[in-house]
Amino acid sequence: MNIRSLTRGDGVLIGAAVVLFIASFLDTAGCDGPDAICDQIDFANAWEDSPLGWGSFFLGIAGAALVVLSHGLPQPRKVLGLDLGQVGAAFTIASAWTTLMWVFESANAGAGLILGVIAALVAAAAAVAAPMVPALKAPLVGAPRPAAPQTYGGQPQQGVPGGYGYPGAPQGQQQPYPAPHDASQGGSPFGQPQPAAAQQPEPQAASQGGADFTPFWFAVPVARPLYAEDGSGSQIAELAPGTWYLAVEQRGQALIAQTQDGRRGVLQDATGIQRG
Repeated sequence: MNIRSLTRGDGVLIGAAVVLFIASFLDTAGCDGPDAICDQIDFANAWEDSPLGWGSFFLGIAGAALVVLSHGLPQPRKVLGLDLGQVGAAFTIASAWTTLMWVFESANAGAGLILGVIAALVAAAAAVAAPMVPALKAPLVGAPRPAAPQTYGGQPQQGVPGGYGYPGAPQGQQQPYPAPHDASQGGSPFGQPQPAAAQQPEPQAASQGGADFTPFWFAVPVARPLYAEDGSGSQIAELAPGTWYLAVEQRGQALIAQTQDGRRGVLQDATGIQRG
């Protein structure tokens, strides 16, 4: 699971699920009588009242976990044809609705029920709004920038500048650029030094962007799909936060990106990317 693909909305969901879990162990009913009488009453928590515990609280916790899990997985997963995140969002909405009904039906709601309905409503709101609100779509953990330019496959060497387009390299360097590397490793590229021929990308990669386009490294703020160049709309890969990718061409607002294994595709949503 890649935690760098999680968003602030996922952070809200995790917090709401924790509060919901804590609230499930608190009293679901209160007492307005004298303290001497109220102290003698043993009020039940959500788990001792199965319809409330398993039908509302557990549903909200499970829904939040499914949404977060769907964002952390490298590839989308489906349940009965539905995206895992969609199923989780539906669970959080059901939890918020049923918990709210318990509050309305309760003659004297306790701390556990009140805290639980607040957490359930927050979880449902985060699950629904996170894909649409820019503040919630921002990455929970940003991709670290390389501390210093390095040569391909090794440590910096005296008199040898970083490769062309390499994150942290001086602008205007005309060195061959290496294969994409893991941004979470502080700028160190994948693997060991390659032969000179293996370091060169496909000749058309740097030329198709036009004379005024310079290939550059970038990292995405959240997981984003990479589509085929033939215009079929089929997804060929998913770009994950925490990894540097190479932009080899620009088409309007979209970028042609190259993955670690050499596949090329169209990144339709290039907003908020981090340039190396």
